[in-house]
Amino acid sequence: MKKAIILDLDNTIYPVSSIAEHLFEKLFALLDQNAGEMNYEDLMAAKDDLTRRHYHLVADKFNFSPELKARGIYLLSNMEYNLPMQPFEDYYHIQSSNIQKFLVTTGFTKLQWSKIKMMGIEDDFAEIHIVDPEKSNQTKKDVFNDILKRYNYTVDDMLVIGDDPESEIKAARELGIDTFLFDPANKHADAVVTHRAVNLRDAVKYLV
Repeated sequence: MKKAIILDLDNTIYPVSSIAEHLFEKLFALLDQNAGEMNYEDLMAAKDDLTRRHYHLVADKFNFSPELKARGIYLLSNMEYNLPMQPFEDYYHIQSSNIQKFLVTTGFTKLQWSKIKMMGIEDDFAEIHIVDPEKSNQTKKDVFNDILKRYNYTVDDMLVIGDDPESEIKAARELGIDTFLFDPANKHADAVVTHRAVNLRDAVKYLV
């Protein structure tokens, strides 16, 4: 039986697509203003990636100029989201499960906290960790390892639930923790994971 779960936030607890129009309006406008830095296909691909990956990773992948990268960081680090938000409907199955939960998300601190508060999910978790590249060099793997040590868990006690094989899933695998890949669009069919499903409710059966 698992003793605890670690969850990602974006595209795991709620769909980024549900808020993308408002969340990325100013950032996408900034990219459009600097569209001369990349071709149209890369511009569209960068916008798509931003709905799934942290800004720093996307900026580096598409070789944003230092000025554009800095302007995007400034914009996002001062942003909050204050419109209604809803988790995935299946999140209820995890939310109501009687197991200790931790939230570990990468992003800008103010923005990530605003989303958590808009969904009213703060009390679901024993701890909430926001890995903000602008504030430290800490990684999700560092946070996972710290939780293991402080709570005296073994790797077999835990399950990491997320949507990104190159982020929380990779960090968990490197530590030997079981993983559950939430992949509703089957985008990562080749990813190496312990469990996978197109809905969150299936994660609950792997807790026992």
